[in-house]
Amino acid sequence: MRSTPVPPSFEALRTAVAAQAPMLAPGRPGLRLLLLIALIAVVIGGVYAWRSQPEPEPLPPPPPVSGPSLLTPASTLSPQSGSAQSGSSRSGTLIEVTVHVTGKVRRPGVITLPAGSRIADAVQAAGGVRKGAATGPLNLARKLVDGEQIIVGAAGPAAAAPPMADPAPVVLDLNTATPEQLEQLPGVGEVLARRIVEYRDGHGGFRTVEQLREVSGIGDRKYAEIREKVHV
Repeated sequence: MRSTPVPPSFEALRTAVAAQAPMLAPGRPGLRLLLLIALIAVVIGGVYAWRSQPEPEPLPPPPPVSGPSLLTPASTLSPQSGSAQSGSSRSGTLIEVTVHVTGKVRRPGVITLPAGSRIADAVQAAGGVRKGAATGPLNLARKLVDGEQIIVGAAGPAAAAPPMADPAPVVLDLNTATPEQLEQLPGVGEVLARRIVEYRDGHGGFRTVEQLREVSGIGDRKYAEIREKVHV
């Protein structure tokens, strides 16, 4: 058999490899250099791979749970919770107080004032004390109590009038009686007492008791109630 001729280029490659073969022998500096390069490449690849690891990110906080809180008492979830809370607020801290002012004031009635007000504030809100009248034993500096009644001008137990020796009723003089004294007559209030005084001043005094009929507001029935309690 005839052998195939080797191409010149392959022969040149084989010659170059054979020339470098001594450098790749074990223990040679060339092989050590290759091993060192390979070791460095491995270390660099490991560092790069370690730094390329994904870092864990913190989870976002859970969204707030809608609806009633788990710590809310069961009573607050009932239909009566609103009234219970409002009732407790009313019993705990009052915002307003309501009192009834009566007696010798210009506008008696039920009055609502801010909490912490005094009796003097209630009397002032009722129009003040009537002209010539006194407040009586009231302590005007006392704080108001919700729901109480304030009687202005009422005589206290110590100021009670002594028993009269004469049981006969007091008869007033129409020409000298003050408006406050006239208010003691049956059915005569502040307005009617002022009209009697105005009539007296405008006509030069009363000459007869029957002239009371000419005062506006005094009819036959009222005149019959007071005619025995006055004189001229």
